[in-house]
Amino acid sequence: MASSSTRAAEGPGREERDRLLRPGRGRAYAALDLGTNNCRLLIARPAHRGFRVVDSFSRIVRLGEGLAATGDLSAAAIERCLAALALCAEKIRRQGAPRVRCVATEACRRAASGDAFVARVRAETGLVLETISAREEARLALVGCAPLLDPALPRALVIDIGGGSTELMWLRLERGREPSLVGISSLPIGVVTMAERYGGVRSDHAIFAAMMAEVGERLGAFEAIYRIRHEIAAGKVQMLATSGTVTTLAGIHLGLDCYDRQRIDGTTLTFEAALDACRRLVAMSPEERSLHPCIGPDRAEFVIAGCAIFEAVRATWPVGRLVVADRGLREGILLSMMREDRQRRGRGGVPPRAAPTAAAPPA
Repeated sequence: MASSSTRAAEGPGREERDRLLRPGRGRAYAALDLGTNNCRLLIARPAHRGFRVVDSFSRIVRLGEGLAATGDLSAAAIERCLAALALCAEKIRRQGAPRVRCVATEACRRAASGDAFVARVRAETGLVLETISAREEARLALVGCAPLLDPALPRALVIDIGGGSTELMWLRLERGREPSLVGISSLPIGVVTMAERYGGVRSDHAIFAAMMAEVGERLGAFEAIYRIRHEIAAGKVQMLATSGTVTTLAGIHLGLDCYDRQRIDGTTLTFEAALDACRRLVAMSPEERSLHPCIGPDRAEFVIAGCAIFEAVRATWPVGRLVVADRGLREGILLSMMREDRQRRGRGGVPPRAAPTAAAPPA
C-alpha cells in the first residue's frame, strides 16, 4: 500500500485541496458521516419540505477495527478511510457544495490518535472532520428521523445501533412542536465492538445469549431511570430504529432480491416479524449471510451482533412493533444546515459560504 508521502504526491495539490471546501455554484449541501464501520456522504439541494439528493457515497471502511483491543486506530483502517474520504472530497468538489459538514463519531472519540487522524484527513483531502459528542450525534440522528414519528402517540423510543456505540433517545411528542428529548444515553457497544469481542461469524446460541445479556444489563440502567415499560403498558409509546441491523431485518422480512431503500425506509415491522428475521439470520451459515443480497460480505460478520443488540432491545421494551428508518445522521446534518440558512435569511442575514473549521470536543 502506498505510503502517506506517496499518497500526498499522487493526490490533489495544495491549491486544489484548499478549494474543496470553498463555495461553488449552486446551493448544494454536503453531509459526511465517518462512523466506526462506514463512511457515508450525501449531497443534496433544498426542495419542498426537505431536500433532493444529487450525489451519495457509502463504503465499509472499518475505522474501528481492533480499536476495542488496542485503544487506537490501525494503520490499515486509516488508509482505507483516507482512500474513501478522498473520493468523497472529489464528489463535493464536483458538486461545488458551498455548505459542508463532516463528522466523525465513536471510533474517533475513543481512539488515542483521533485528533492526529483528523489532522491528517484535512492535510491529505481538504475535508474538515468534527469529532462530535455522543449527544450531538444522537441529536442529529433524531433530526433526520423525526419525520417518521407519529405525533398521535405522546412518547417515542428511538434506537440507533451503530458500529461502535448504540444511542437511546426517550422523547416526548406534542402536535405542532419539535420532539422534546427527555433522556439520552450512548452505550459503548455496537455491532463492530460486539462482533470482535464475541466472534462475529459464529451463531452459537450460548454466545448469542451472552451478547443479549450484556446489552440487556446496560439497557436496564436506562429503563430504571425513565420507567419506559410503564408507559408501554399504557399504550403511549412508539419505537423507531435506525441502523444497518434493522434495515437488514426489514429486507429479510420483505424477501427482497436486492436492497431497496424506498421499500424499507418508513416500513413498520412487528416484533414477531423482526424476531423471525433474526432467527433466520442466526440459522444461516457465514457463507449464506455473505451471499445474501441484503447483507453482503462486508457486513456478514456484524449481523449476528446486531441481532443480539436488537433482541435485547425488544425484550427490554415490548412495544410490539417498530418503524424502520433508513435515514439518520447525514439527513439530520443536511436538514440542520438548511434550517439554519433559512433562519438567517429570515433575519436578513447571509448564510455562511464555507464549511465550519472548528472541531467540536469529543464526549
